[in-house]
Amino acid sequence: MTRQESGPKNLNRRDFIKLGGMSTVALTLGSAGLMGMNPAKSFAKSNGNPANKGQNSFSGFGPLVKDPGGVIDLPKGFQYRIISEEGKRMTNGAPIPGDFDGMAAFQGPGHLTILVRNHELSGSESAVPGKNPYNKQAPGGTTALVIGPDRRLFSEYVTSSGSLQNCAGGPTPWGTWLTCEENRTNDHGYVFEVMPNEPENNLSKTPIRDMGFFSHEATAIDPATGIVYLTEDDFRGKIDPNDPTNDERSSFLYRYIPNDTSKRPGALQKGGKLQAMAIEEKKNPDADFMNPGQRFGVVWKDVNKEEPHDDALASGCVRFNRLEGAYFAGGVFWFDDTAGGEKRLGQIYRYIPATETLELFYEGTEANKMESPDNICITPWGDLLFAEDGGNGNRVMGITPEGEVYPFVNNRLNGSEFCGPTFSPDGKTFFLNIQSPGITFAIWGPFPGRNPARQRYMGHAAPPADFAPKISAHSQEIAKANGISGLEAAAFLRHGVPLKL
Repeated sequence: MTRQESGPKNLNRRDFIKLGGMSTVALTLGSAGLMGMNPAKSFAKSNGNPANKGQNSFSGFGPLVKDPGGVIDLPKGFQYRIISEEGKRMTNGAPIPGDFDGMAAFQGPGHLTILVRNHELSGSESAVPGKNPYNKQAPGGTTALVIGPDRRLFSEYVTSSGSLQNCAGGPTPWGTWLTCEENRTNDHGYVFEVMPNEPENNLSKTPIRDMGFFSHEATAIDPATGIVYLTEDDFRGKIDPNDPTNDERSSFLYRYIPNDTSKRPGALQKGGKLQAMAIEEKKNPDADFMNPGQRFGVVWKDVNKEEPHDDALASGCVRFNRLEGAYFAGGVFWFDDTAGGEKRLGQIYRYIPATETLELFYEGTEANKMESPDNICITPWGDLLFAEDGGNGNRVMGITPEGEVYPFVNNRLNGSEFCGPTFSPDGKTFFLNIQSPGITFAIWGPFPGRNPARQRYMGHAAPPADFAPKISAHSQEIAKANGISGLEAAAFLRHGVPLKL
């Protein structure tokens, strides 16, 4: 079957046409699976039971194989193909804009997959070349990549333009993309809804103002209720891991309860209530006080959509450092703090709406296991993947429900971060970006099969004990003298609160 035949006969007015001359690269790292065993078969031997922690439970894909091309390292048995590169040409001949970031995959017509990709552009950088921008002076926006079943590019085009610093966002259950501005200046600091099959329509340039004016990062939607959860990555305030008194940064977790719960394009535009997370028994609690496995009951406080950050701070809501990725799966909302934790290596949280509880699930204590987690996703088989940003973090790492941490992708091309991790609708292809210079990859290999039960198990598995922060002997002494926990003493000291021995 030719590539033209792999799609529908009528590709409609959106010009889903074959893109000629696109450079692609493919690398086969080997035909065997982990240590000669196919991980999918290994997992199948456990009958999909995550509680089975014997030798057949899934614990990653084995060591990474050095890429002879010097681009990305993958486990044995995996392949990649470069499907888009900054500076090359889209279907209409316009240059592909840079600063690739958040991304999601949608089912297209026939057997096509449509990726919608953010471009975190600001300042004088080259702009997304759109024709119906929100602001003609702003360079950011989103593009789409139509991918055939052979994992080759079919077409590439602009889906929205005129926004600013489009960092992350999230897909909706009804097949659209929410792109978020990580900015709060000159009428920028909003969320926009983008339709993959109706590029640059008026919806794509209309900010959802009731979702708040703040430095947005990512979104995830509870498909049962339609509630949208939003993370904030606010750079106001100071943070210095070498100076415990120099820590004033605050970011908050929000939710948006839409008035229109029809779950269709444009429904979120019809207004709603914006709230920030709080812990009833604590005023302005710092999330650094939390220990992995410790749960808090939460409440939600209404905040002013025009200045929700200041309102949340004044209302005593939970303070995080810099919130990043967001994902909803198995009845659980996952999000991460890229600068959280005792060693500032990052934290991953889960919030369970059914019980209104917040739990710190993972905390980075060793840079070789976690360093500045950014975008996250839950895999079709139930693990959590996080892309790193900062320090030596140019990897994608995985965490199993059993607490095993494993490497999945390593960037050898440059020091730029990975972003936009997402799986195709059939779960057989993993798409990933390098931010700068922008590159989009399709990655495939011996993935375990789809396992919703393991996804649910991931949402309720006990946090691994080895992710607990190591409290110094000095902090423990101070804690004992003041009748508080070692974690609370360490957090007080880091925030410059004087405690006596």
